[in-house]
Amino acid sequence: MDERSDSTVKQGQYKVRGGKLVSIDVTEQDDLIETAHVFGDFFLEPDDALEDLNAALIGMPTSSTAKELAASITARLEARPDPVQMIGFDADAVAIATRRALGHATSWEDLTFDVVGPVVLPPVMHVALDEVLPNEVIAGRRNPHFRIWDWDTPLVVIGSYQSLRNEIDAEGAAKHGIGVVRRITGGGAMFMEQGNCITYSLVVPTSLVEGLSFEQAYAYLDDWVMGALAEIGIKARYVPLNDIASEQGKIGGAAQRRFAGGVLLHHVTMSYDIDADKMSEVLRVGKEKLSDKGTRSANKRVDPMRSQTGLAREQIIDGFLDFFRARYDTVDSDYTDDELATARTLVETKFGTEEWTARVP
Repeated sequence: MDERSDSTVKQGQYKVRGGKLVSIDVTEQDDLIETAHVFGDFFLEPDDALEDLNAALIGMPTSSTAKELAASITARLEARPDPVQMIGFDADAVAIATRRALGHATSWEDLTFDVVGPVVLPPVMHVALDEVLPNEVIAGRRNPHFRIWDWDTPLVVIGSYQSLRNEIDAEGAAKHGIGVVRRITGGGAMFMEQGNCITYSLVVPTSLVEGLSFEQAYAYLDDWVMGALAEIGIKARYVPLNDIASEQGKIGGAAQRRFAGGVLLHHVTMSYDIDADKMSEVLRVGKEKLSDKGTRSANKRVDPMRSQTGLAREQIIDGFLDFFRARYDTVDSDYTDDELATARTLVETKFGTEEWTARVP
């Protein structure tokens, strides 16, 4: 009887970003992998190395980490007398697919996402919601979700570990009436005025990035947006660690925070049409920020999304939402009264306080 026809066969898949699909069927017994069959649209030379991929997994504990599984595969292949070429995939990809088959890792297809379109709120509320909503997912009151920020007042959102006085020109901020808030993720400052950028947050279980390095996790979670950008005429690429760029320069950047409850927050801000003169007066590193966005003169606007697409900001946002809905299983949603109330409390007690904002002076 074919072992793969047995009802206990479990299948896992992993699509390598920019590479091939790796699939595996496994069975388990007594907390060990009993059988393993790796397959997919990858290339492998010599072809009998496929037997070694399978053999490297058989007998491994079902609790093995992706790192341990990949190490077993690598050791088995390196013990062969002839070199092995894995084209379009690697040992890590096989390990991740195996973890998914065993139920320890998640794929996009396992998830249903709440989608929250743009709701105009003070930008500090969106900063607070990035703490509130992951905890709602941890508590089981909300699905993993994708949401678009929108706001009607200016604000600079600095990274969790940035120095306030080194980042912000206090006189420039006061002159233009722009406040400052510190977020819970690392990375650089977000210069936010009405309609000048596009920001979204994605909250997923950390099991979705099981086995990926931090660098790989950034690109993996934004793979969908590369397709969305391509549909509006922008050929984008990921620049390690966390930048999104086109042929004309940087478009935006991402930041992440992993919560102890097994949830990951990933958010991205992309420049749509920024007043470069004003930004250079408010941010002390304004000139550097302009240069890596492909702008040499502060007399110009930083407008990669507007100039490269010719589309209104709202059209780009609608395109992002449509692309995400078409690619994944989604349910349209909105913020609950309780979520907004908790966010307001956090604004009062944390994000709106000088103690938090100046915690790194």
